[in-house]
Amino acid sequence: METTIQITLVALLLLLGGAAVAGIVIGVPGAWIIIATAILLELTDGLWREDPSAPLFPLWLFAAAIVLALVGELLEFALGALGVRRGGGTRRGMIGAVIGGIGGAILGTFIPIPLVGTLLGAIAGTFAGAFIFELGDPSLRTGAALRPALWATLGRIAGSACKIPIAATILMGFAVALMLD
Repeated sequence: METTIQITLVALLLLLGGAAVAGIVIGVPGAWIIIATAILLELTDGLWREDPSAPLFPLWLFAAAIVLALVGELLEFALGALGVRRGGGTRRGMIGAVIGGIGGAILGTFIPIPLVGTLLGAIAGTFAGAFIFELGDPSLRTGAALRPALWATLGRIAGSACKIPIAATILMGFAVALMLD
């Protein structure tokens, strides 16, 4: 690959990928955007490479990136559920936190602030799901259900924060592979 093109592509990948990593804070699926960008580069490499028959990125790198991205997603939801447990909640509250987080993210998508709505919906849904499911226990009072719901929300935020280094690792893997091509 011509050096100028290679440097330009690495710089563009790092810029777009860096923005995707930073966007995780507001709910952007950064790791998935980086993987999609790498797939796009792989599919269009015939436009600038002398030998487009050889893969631009090794298959194991795509597999590792997808596994890491899935781990990040699981961490985000699991830490929300574990937050309920830390707050003294029940299994019912953990289930509510996960269901509420997913439902809130879907409903938050309709908030007219792109991406921010999804994040706010996921956080609010995690809180609401844990709270409502904890209230399903007739022996609990409203105040007692607030603590697990708050911890579920904090866990969900911590889970989102865990996705940042995961996405950065994926970005670096693709950037290094592109530089070595």
